[in-house]
Amino acid sequence: MKNILAMILAGGRVDELDVLTFLRPKSVLPFGALYRIIDFPMSNLMHSGIEKVGILSQYRPFYLINHIANGQPWDMVGRNRFAVILPPFKGREASDWYKGTADAVHQNKDFIKMYNPDLVLILSGDHIYKMDYQKVINFHLEKKADLTIAFTTVPREGSHRFGQGNIEDEEPRGGKLLQYAEKPKKSLFEWASLTIYVFNPAVLFEALDENARKESHEFGKDIIPSLLGNFRIYGYKHQGYWGYTRTLDEYWRTNMDLLGDRARIDLRSWQIRTNLAHREIRDRQPSITGPRAVIEDSLFYSGCEIRGKVSRSLLFPGVKVEEGAVVEDSILFFDTVVKREAHVARTIADIEVAIGPKSKIGSRDGELSVIGMGSSVPDDVTIQPGVTVYPGVEAAHFTRKEYKTGEIVK
Repeated sequence: MKNILAMILAGGRVDELDVLTFLRPKSVLPFGALYRIIDFPMSNLMHSGIEKVGILSQYRPFYLINHIANGQPWDMVGRNRFAVILPPFKGREASDWYKGTADAVHQNKDFIKMYNPDLVLILSGDHIYKMDYQKVINFHLEKKADLTIAFTTVPREGSHRFGQGNIEDEEPRGGKLLQYAEKPKKSLFEWASLTIYVFNPAVLFEALDENARKESHEFGKDIIPSLLGNFRIYGYKHQGYWGYTRTLDEYWRTNMDLLGDRARIDLRSWQIRTNLAHREIRDRQPSITGPRAVIEDSLFYSGCEIRGKVSRSLLFPGVKVEEGAVVEDSILFFDTVVKREAHVARTIADIEVAIGPKSKIGSRDGELSVIGMGSSVPDDVTIQPGVTVYPGVEAAHFTRKEYKTGEIVK
């Protein structure tokens, strides 16, 4: 087997996700009632037999460091196995804050060289998908490529947000990359980049060194166009599920793909791993359902107490739904409490949110409502669809009984 080093772009704050990434990078945003988004690429690496992993992070890295720990949850501990966080560092003109995805990798070039890999796998840490990276690597080797980029098809609506490639139709797995455009104003090609790159190290280093003298430092915008036409670049066609969670609606929809009789995401067959020591998941008691609890098409894990009605929702460990309360089409993060006779619909509530008795938040046919980490909604308050509550807002800061669509509570 080839010596492969993976570099995960763990991302930062995403404006479109609003208060959910105020205090954490997107890569450790909770997902699927138990996991973090970065668990998906980490689990893919584990199942692909890739055991040397560097994780590039800059924005509020505490949650990421705490979650990844020493890499043990993904069996990345041993003489030749590791998962390490690589934050930016200052000192003697050798480094500075990361100025883009390419600059982040460039600043860690010595780290890459230390392990002398045959290939460098660079991938985003904030997408939901299952992939055997060895299949991409084998394709790369068979084609004698210098760079292979993984692509998938996306709906034409919104496709301008992705890098797009025109791939020669050589075979079902993919072909030569003929053209590439980074986030064009209108859709040009069928295939969208997954931000998964397999590089020959010499080509990667040459491209990074050349790019370091320029003002912009992004793989999609700068590195790929500079290589196209001068090196052997191939596109690999990913045919499976891929969840893009950059907006609140996309994040909500991707979570909802876990539910239903024909769920599009099968966590059991995907064998996704997480850090069960994070937030003491493995030490929590079994979930409790009360005698009057009603649970329909929902997902919940250890430490939950459900005594009200929960429908088409995802509850993370420690969530409590009291008697008479209703939760519909919602995502409730760790240790959130919905008090008696409260009604919550199409809402994302961050960690340790408290929703007071008889309060009403959102509606099943309205915009998403979002409540930031550690906030407390007081008793008998109505929050219409599309309201945002900032992290750490105490009950005393709610000065009215009703908040209308589009309002922000700070």
